Amino acid sequence: MERRSFIGKTGLAGILAAGSAPAIVHAQTALRWRLASSFPKSLDTIYGTAEVFAKKVGELSGGKFQISVHAAGELMPAFGVVDGVQQATVEMAHTAPYYFFGKDDTFALGCSIPFGLNSRQMTAWMYEGNGLKLMRAFYAKYDMISFPGGNSGAQMGGWYRKQVKSLEDIKGLKMRISGFAGKVLERMGGVPQSLPGGEIYQALEKGTIDAAEWIGPYDDLKLGFNKVAGFYAYPGWWEGGPQFDFFINHKAYEGLSAEYKAIVEAASAYAHIDMQAKYDQRNPIALKTLVAGGTKVVPFPKDVMDAAFKHSMDIYSELNAKNPEWKKIYEDLAAFRKDQNLWFRFTEATFDRYMQSVQL
Repeated sequence: MERRSFIGKTGLAGILAAGSAPAIVHAQTALRWRLASSFPKSLDTIYGTAEVFAKKVGELSGGKFQISVHAAGELMPAFGVVDGVQQATVEMAHTAPYYFFGKDDTFALGCSIPFGLNSRQMTAWMYEGNGLKLMRAFYAKYDMISFPGGNSGAQMGGWYRKQVKSLEDIKGLKMRISGFAGKVLERMGGVPQSLPGGEIYQALEKGTIDAAEWIGPYDDLKLGFNKVAGFYAYPGWWEGGPQFDFFINHKAYEGLSAEYKAIVEAASAYAHIDMQAKYDQRNPIALKTLVAGGTKVVPFPKDVMDAAFKHSMDIYSELNAKNPEWKKIYEDLAAFRKDQNLWFRFTEATFDRYMQSVQL
């Protein structure tokens, strides 16, 4: 979506003359929308990002534009929100795009792919690279427009009943893992399981699954995974910087006034920053609590990382050959990643390694 408003492009007369164009909501008109979240209320940071967004929209509109936020399962299932937005059952949703890779693998590129971008790189690709433009062109086929809606930062590699000491330990492992990454786990011999956040604990407790990943220490402690699995692996190679999105029904969005569109854009940017700031502040404290309680924090073995990387690159090559939508966006992301990693190698990574090596 171009940053210039619909009104600026066509003029008011053009809008009034176009019978198929949506009715424009004037800034002074009171408006109420519903937002369906893919997350439970218990996860205050990730679910709360939608609340932060809705509150900011209300503040910026002087209370005239109100958005009610509904947790997963209230209006529709966690994984039903894209259908809900596309069919205009709700005006918008807050979710992780890669949940919907079953519709098209390209959805994953708007969120996170194994060995993709870190959070800063993802935000740079979206706002200053071609990411937002390319993903919006793809989402338009589902009658949606997207706005960045948070990033958790690099995630942990999940909880395991038994420590993963080699690639052999992945074979037969039943693991709840975010959708697209399951493709890689499967090639490594694992058995991926797709479960929304609110159902993971019970499955892990009952032994229906052997391992599970969610996000990081703060959420994982709230969900109680440390009570049913003792080993906490790192890093989450499949989620170096996963971006969450606000999806808005295209007709509903185009029905907004230029002022309301600007408010949506500003509120989403605010919520986008707010999510990672909260995770970065809360995760270190939660990790200390987990370790104090007996959790064993362990790195993935090199053979696991190497196998995951190889299989990921193989999958990307295969998708490039058969999915034009994927190829167009992935090639842009990969070129951006190459330049970013060259830059981070000399600056961010070197600085971080040194700071983590000294005693402060």
